[in-house]
Amino acid sequence: MPTRSVQAQRFKVLLAGVFSQILCIGIARFAYTPLLPVMQQQSWISDADGGWLAALNYAGYMLGAVLAASIRTIYLKDTLFRIGLVLAVLTTAGMALTEHFWVWAGLRFLAGLSSSGSMLLASGLILHWLIQHHQRGELGIHFAGVGIGIVVAALAVELMLALPMSWQAQWWGFSALGAVLLVPAWCWLPRPVKPVVGSAASHQPATPPSRTFMRFMLPSYFCAGYGYVISATFLVAIVEREPLLAGAGNWAFALVGLAAAPAVMLWDLIARRIGYLGALIMAMMVQVVGIVLPAISPTLPGVLISAVLYGGTFLGCVSLVLTMAGRLYPASPARLMGQMTLAYGAAQIVAPALTGMLAEASGHYDVGLWLAGGFVGLGALLLAWLRRVDQTAQRLDTEAKASYATP
Repeated sequence: MPTRSVQAQRFKVLLAGVFSQILCIGIARFAYTPLLPVMQQQSWISDADGGWLAALNYAGYMLGAVLAASIRTIYLKDTLFRIGLVLAVLTTAGMALTEHFWVWAGLRFLAGLSSSGSMLLASGLILHWLIQHHQRGELGIHFAGVGIGIVVAALAVELMLALPMSWQAQWWGFSALGAVLLVPAWCWLPRPVKPVVGSAASHQPATPPSRTFMRFMLPSYFCAGYGYVISATFLVAIVEREPLLAGAGNWAFALVGLAAAPAVMLWDLIARRIGYLGALIMAMMVQVVGIVLPAISPTLPGVLISAVLYGGTFLGCVSLVLTMAGRLYPASPARLMGQMTLAYGAAQIVAPALTGMLAEASGHYDVGLWLAGGFVGLGALLLAWLRRVDQTAQRLDTEAKASYATP
């Protein structure tokens, strides 16, 4: 295939990933965040109910991570990815059809399944295509779709509130937008073909991490997942509950997306300077400040700074961990991605439900925010110790710095 043609197709493949992220993460997952306060105002849903629905969404995501890690054939992964695209649209539309808690619960669970397909299966399929066509295995553009999806969700709700539209009509609006996004996400990612003998991936041996690495990394990533999910689920509700900040929630959430979109590339550059573990520790410490800032300073400047710090770090943490998985298992990164995502996802089941109950009991989210910040800080401390004592961690940092020195 001519070089120009390959470059054009590469662009379309990466865009397919972006559109899948906007659909499965931005809409199927994150539309719930700006719509939660609207649903609370117009329906019976409480803080605790909202937390449980978020927890079930992450339970679906975790099941999807298990499936992604256990499937070995690229063809089945492709089929499940496409099923996930359809599920994202159907579960979004289904939210408008009922006010029954357990139906909502099932829909949020299935939406979680679709979001794991976009995050894990799509990234593997795109990486597979890039390697087969001798392109650099960079997924920064693909993961930028998460940030773009957050912006789309926040601005769409703001626009539909101005019309005005009920919460049911807003879910219908999101499902229509999702149906449009499904077309390029489906059509522009080619079906996988038989691997080329002697491809780059086949020559890169796996270098399994040490037991010490996994014993520290898994609980650390659990802590990161706990911190991530609180702001991801409740940020808009937290802002809208403050009388002086009413109306700013969706704009703060849009700012999260704007900060998240370029974050992957930024943290890749930082990792080249100080190593993967060093960059991950830095991102988590910055995220602590972003998480607790609304509890310290419930003002508009405080909330906006919080949105930037949180948005600029949470996706960087995920991308750094997935990059390390690719370094350790070049031919099958999902092998480690699945284990890491299970740890991350387990926290996302526990944290929203607990935070929702704490908010309902206390009347505010401050306790939940401080608890989330404490978890992320603990995770950073675990990584700092791991970086000192483990050879796998030191080798990964050395490889990251070497990639900076290579032209």
